[in-house]
Amino acid sequence: MSLLSMEKVTGGYGEADILHDVTLRVEAGEIVVIVGPNGAGKSTAMKAIFGLLKLRSGQIRFDGQDITNWKPDRVVRRGICFVPQTDNVFPTLTVQENLEMGAFVRNDDIRPAMERVFELFPPLREKRRQAAGTLSGGQRQMVAMGRALMLDPKLLLLDEPTAGLSPIFIDQIFQIVKQVNATGIGILMVEQNAKQALAIANRGYVMAQGANRHEGTGQELLADREVAEMFLGG
Repeated sequence: MSLLSMEKVTGGYGEADILHDVTLRVEAGEIVVIVGPNGAGKSTAMKAIFGLLKLRSGQIRFDGQDITNWKPDRVVRRGICFVPQTDNVFPTLTVQENLEMGAFVRNDDIRPAMERVFELFPPLREKRRQAAGTLSGGQRQMVAMGRALMLDPKLLLLDEPTAGLSPIFIDQIFQIVKQVNATGIGILMVEQNAKQALAIANRGYVMAQGANRHEGTGQELLADREVAEMFLGG
């Protein structure tokens, strides 16, 4: 049984369908990457999983349960957390307050979870009293990921986690993704730095025009000449 499965999902905004029979899966403990050109429907697929998009047809199952068209607050409680590409921190709140906001559905002691986040992101411990809006782009991304991890999710959805970051932070974020995954958390990631993302992925999907185009292990997709020429810049 897959941790997450999307089966022939079709949906979009209003009357316009963005996704067309999209099928994908994430096994427990995997890193799965979705790549493809701008406008391919990659981020829309993530939003569909998280309940931000009404599906016209198809099914989404998580950990053995049908979660199709669940609302985001229910999805979160089931064990899926989503880190959007933009507007993903509360800029006027401190780093610590952002992390506390991430634990909004917990009613137990959150200090152990916060300590795990600080161990994973050491710069955040030093800046815990600093407003998140004053941090660098890479550090804000750490706050956003850390806040999602405060709920101890089974699956983490990451939408373009390296967008707009300098090369040093891009490498750092990919290392953090691997570290998070090593704790047993499954990861589904949309990423523009396709080659680097596929290099750390167990499996990957190439989307174009709202539909599946290619599927394989990260290494298979990197080695596929057609995929490289059409979607990875040669």
